[in-house]
Order: sequence, then C-alpha cells, then structure tokens
Amino acid sequence: MPHRPPAQMALGSFAYAFGYHPAAWLQPGVPHDAATSLAHWVELARIAERGKMDFIFIADSPAVAPGPNESIARWTNSMNRPEPLTLLAAMAAQTTHIGLAATLSTSFYEPYNVARLFGMLDHVSHGRASWNVVTSDHQATSYNFGLDGLEPHALRYEKAREFFDIVCGLWDSYDDDAFICDPGSGYYFHPDRLHPLDHKGKHYSVRGPLNLARPPQGRPVIAQAGGSEAGKEFAAETAEVVFSIGSSIEESRAFYADLKGRMAKFGRAPDQLKVMPGIPVYVGRTEEEADEKLARLGASLNPAAGLSALQLFMTGVDFSGLDLDQPVPASRIDSNSNASKAIFGVAEQLLRQEGMTLRQMISRWAAQGSHTLFKGSPKQVVDQMEEWFSTGAADGFMVMHPVMPHDLTDFVELVVPELQRRGLYREDYSGTMLRDHLGLARPASRYAAPPARDEVA
Repeated sequence: MPHRPPAQMALGSFAYAFGYHPAAWLQPGVPHDAATSLAHWVELARIAERGKMDFIFIADSPAVAPGPNESIARWTNSMNRPEPLTLLAAMAAQTTHIGLAATLSTSFYEPYNVARLFGMLDHVSHGRASWNVVTSDHQATSYNFGLDGLEPHALRYEKAREFFDIVCGLWDSYDDDAFICDPGSGYYFHPDRLHPLDHKGKHYSVRGPLNLARPPQGRPVIAQAGGSEAGKEFAAETAEVVFSIGSSIEESRAFYADLKGRMAKFGRAPDQLKVMPGIPVYVGRTEEEADEKLARLGASLNPAAGLSALQLFMTGVDFSGLDLDQPVPASRIDSNSNASKAIFGVAEQLLRQEGMTLRQMISRWAAQGSHTLFKGSPKQVVDQMEEWFSTGAADGFMVMHPVMPHDLTDFVELVVPELQRRGLYREDYSGTMLRDHLGLARPASRYAAPPARDEVA
C-alpha cells in the first residue's frame, strides 16, 4: 500500500443552502429562507473561514429537479437555488481568505461570459475565485435553453475542451503590467500589452480581447468533477482540483492513481492537481451522538423527497409505480443514460447487485449519495480521513455537511482541531489567495516571454 510523506490536506466545504441531506430543512433551527438569504450564506462562509478551510463551493444547475410536483415539492436542493456568481461576489465583500468556488456549465454559457464573470469574481475577491467546469448531465436543464436534450457525452467534452482554451485565452488578454494608469503620458494601459484572441475553431468563434484586466490569480483555480474516460482526460490536462465520488477507499485509490498517471503526457506534475473526494460527514462528540444525527434525519425523510434526490442522478431509471419495499427490476434500468457516468454507475451497481429495496436505496442515497459516509466521534472521522489521505486515495476532501449551518459548525469545532493536532491541517492561512491555500503556482500568461536559461536552471 503506497504511503505519502508528511503533508497537509486540502479541505473544501460543499455548501448546500439547507444541507446535504434531503430532510435537512425539516430540522430545528434551520432557517427556512436559507436558499436566498445573503446573511445565511455569509454565515456559512465565515464559519468555513474560521476553520481555515480552503474554499466554499456552490454547485449549480439552472433547472428544477425532475419529477411530479407532489414529490419535488418536498425537496429543497434544486427548487429554490441561488445563482452562484452573484452570491459569491456578495460573500467576497464580507470575508477575507476563504476561496469562492462555483459551477458554470460549458453547455449553457458562452466562453466570453464565463471569462468575464469569473475574472471579475477573482478581482473583487482579491484572488479567491474557482471555476468548476462542467458539461452538465441533467436532461431537464437543456429544455430551458431551446434544446430538446443534452448533446452526446463525447461531444459535450469535445466542446468543453475548446471552450476552456478560449476562456483561458481571454483571461490573458492583457499582460499583468498592462494597466500603467499614467496621467503624464496619457496612457491608461500600455497599447503593446493587449492581445486579441481571434479564435476560430470547430465549435466557437470568439474575437476578443476580454474587456477586463488579467485576474489576480492569473486565472481562477480550475476545478472539475468528471469521472468518465473523457472527463478524466480533460481533468488530467486542465484541472487543478478534481471533485471525485469516493464510493470506496479502494476505488478512490485506483481513481487517484489513474488520474495522476495521465498528467505526464500533458507535461504536468502530479502535485499540480488536488484530488478531493466528496465525503458526507456525520460527526458528534461521541459515536452515539453521530448515530443519533443520522437516525434523526432518516426518520424525518419523506420517501417522495428521497426519491426526487435519487431520480436527479438516475435519469436512466423509471421508478414510476414501483413498490417501495421491493427491489428495482433490472428492466427499469437503462445503462445508456446520458447522465453523469460515474454517479450513475455507483447507483446502478447498488440497484443491480445488492438487491436493496427501493425504500432502502432511497434512505441510503439520502444519507450519502454515491459517496463513502464518514461517521462517528472526531477521532473516528479523522482516522478515516487520515487513512484516505496517507494511502493515496485523496489530497483532501470536499466535505458535505448534512444540515446547515449546524454540521459545518460541528466540523469546524470538532474535526478541524483534531486534524490540526495531528499535523494534517494548517493552523492558519499563509496567504490571501486561493492558490496560496492550495499550494498552486500562478500560471504565466500565454503571451509572456519564456524565462531566461539561468532562471530555469
């Protein structure tokens, strides 16, 4: 079993308004206006910042969850969802160090929009922005953009690669020192330090340049979450953070080795990419307290709400009319689903091989989705985290908090001190930018002169 030298892990807070569990909004003390309350989101960011976490991440999908109104009316996470860039810009003004990450889809935006939006977020946050690059995997989203469905998986990634290159080119429109603001000469920026893009490719034509100075980080930190072959190739070439599924420690080790092993052919070193599995964390002061948390949420889960959460990632399965206390018939599972290949694969394996009843599947999915559940006392949770981190399964974790803000607070107050005690996590921030937190180099502009030979040596 491989072991890494002593190091410190990366930690991101995967922030759902009410919490990861579909029954989170029913718990005492959870604000019912959480989705659109700036005060609530600022509180979450400040709690994460108090725990010295690298970033807070807001996933996005510009569509409501699929399913009948009677079912989706009982579930919160896709029904009243804040637009992330507006929210993160407001949060930036009330925080100082926490990184600010969000999803924007290459399938439903244009490259110029994304370059401008994330470039400006990096400026207003003084270098704390991160773009989670996705191609989208929910059919329902396409219907809001004049389409009859998602494009084929391979084509989505082909277009995303070109899209990404355009966005990076637009961020390099101005040299770092272009804006001289010199009243004496009358020049606001140096005319020789502006670069038009003039991109004409297979899928996009973008003239540029971007009408915004180069971002403080050079470019925002690039995150991805693809687990398919196309997704892993894209991530190995371009990503700096990968949000992985983490369905088991063995599968996570294999994914980690596979992904890092692909980087050399793109001229990248393994430490230029942080692999961060998602982990739902149920922590209590004792193991019994953590068990009670999970049991309480399970007891308040309405099966219709849980089925909506499951259906969102299982668009290739017809659950209509099924008995909750019977296994899902194999005939109802369409393995050619256009949904997320990695997440669908985990759920399909559970449905086919373990013989779970639909009710059991709903309960399990609500508690942990396609991820491994981390549960227990602070010591027990950190034991799990340390094993994954020290044996080549993770560089850190995307922590998924069952109930907000309570479980984020518990993670910061119970788990982070135990990580710090073991030397696995920072005592304080060493810089102000997200790249500082993650130990990532600031990328040079594509137009920058190559370093002199003595500088290379």
